[in-house]
Amino acid sequence: MVDKIRHVVCPYCGCLCDDIMIEVTDGKISGVENACTLGAHKFLDDAGNRLKGPIMRTGDEWVDISYEEAIEFAVKVLSEADRPLLYGWSGCATETQAIGAHLAELIGGVVDSTTSVCHGPSILAIQEVGHPGCTLGQVKNRADTIIYWGSNPIEAHPRHLSRYTNYADAYFLHNAFRERRVIVVDVRKTPTAEIATEFVQLEQGGDYHVLSALRAIIRGRGDIIPDMVAGVPKTQLIRVADMCKKAKFGALFFGVGITMTGGKYKNIRNAIEFVDELNRHTKWTISPMRGHSNVYGSNEVFTWITGYPFAVDYSRGIAFYNPGETTAVDILARKEADAALIMASDPGAHFPRICCEHLAKIPTILFDPYPSATTHLCTLQIPSAVNGIDAAGTAYRMDGIPIRTRKFIETGYPTDTELMEKIYDRIRQVKENA
Repeated sequence: MVDKIRHVVCPYCGCLCDDIMIEVTDGKISGVENACTLGAHKFLDDAGNRLKGPIMRTGDEWVDISYEEAIEFAVKVLSEADRPLLYGWSGCATETQAIGAHLAELIGGVVDSTTSVCHGPSILAIQEVGHPGCTLGQVKNRADTIIYWGSNPIEAHPRHLSRYTNYADAYFLHNAFRERRVIVVDVRKTPTAEIATEFVQLEQGGDYHVLSALRAIIRGRGDIIPDMVAGVPKTQLIRVADMCKKAKFGALFFGVGITMTGGKYKNIRNAIEFVDELNRHTKWTISPMRGHSNVYGSNEVFTWITGYPFAVDYSRGIAFYNPGETTAVDILARKEADAALIMASDPGAHFPRICCEHLAKIPTILFDPYPSATTHLCTLQIPSAVNGIDAAGTAYRMDGIPIRTRKFIETGYPTDTELMEKIYDRIRQVKENA
């Protein structure tokens, strides 16, 4: 029997495309429409790759254990740890993220999300100078000039251009496809640069210099700019600044190509102040290109509960936040953590070697439906239902809009929300009886 399910939300990236149609045959996903290549693989590759149940490392072998045994092990490890680290959270629902924040407070641990290795610098800059942002719907219907800075959406967010920018229809533009101009700023000629109206190729680490030069030109001080800035000719900078000033509505999107280069959050602060300069002449907004499907949600939930968006340390009994000290990479590099819970992320594939070596030495509990690089480091892996496939929940799109994801098949896996609730309740009982 074949069922077609419309308006499914894709759980792959921060775009959270909500127009996906899924074909289900005999309870399994057999077809996907409207999704990009990345999203289609997320759905179609799902069934055959999941672990069948929890696995625990015993010596050099993996042993199948029950969910009840896995929960008991997690409770014992986390309740006895002196410096537990709870990391990840960007691929699960906000309901699970909330339990994670409360669990960190209960056990005096550190709760951090993947933000600390992607757009953490963006948040630090926004905390200093604010965020002139807007929804993707506003960009789609109003923007006639788009800048992608340090970002390659054709490969990282493939439907961003067709749903919201270059290829999207617009309510307030007569012929959006012909009227829109796309400026790409990057250190290499990416596939997105190939379709740009103007491609600005700068030297590695030159973002701050180029942003400062553009700000000076917008301010009317082009006379102080040298002939070449970080590999970009002055004539091109003047042309780009003129395009930005003539826009009726402009939107600047930036990626980790600018947040994780030299200068880090100072680059983003300079980009926000560049947008502020443009807003003296016309209307401009700036937004980060968030990667994980619900990384924005983790920042929202942690802020509601703890007062801080990521890297929250409860070891003092109160929430403490100091990125560079309380972020997961720094704690692991200093070998402080004596236990770790990794939720829906893969630090084994992205963290420095010294951090991975420490994760392999301490009890590490991984919540992930699929084998990953972190599987090779962990002590226990617990598979759960996937948010947006066989679990429902709330996720935040990259522009801060909350969207409810749907459960459209039944697989029998428990959700990570259910598992975390049991772990939290039992640790609270242990603490109360101590």
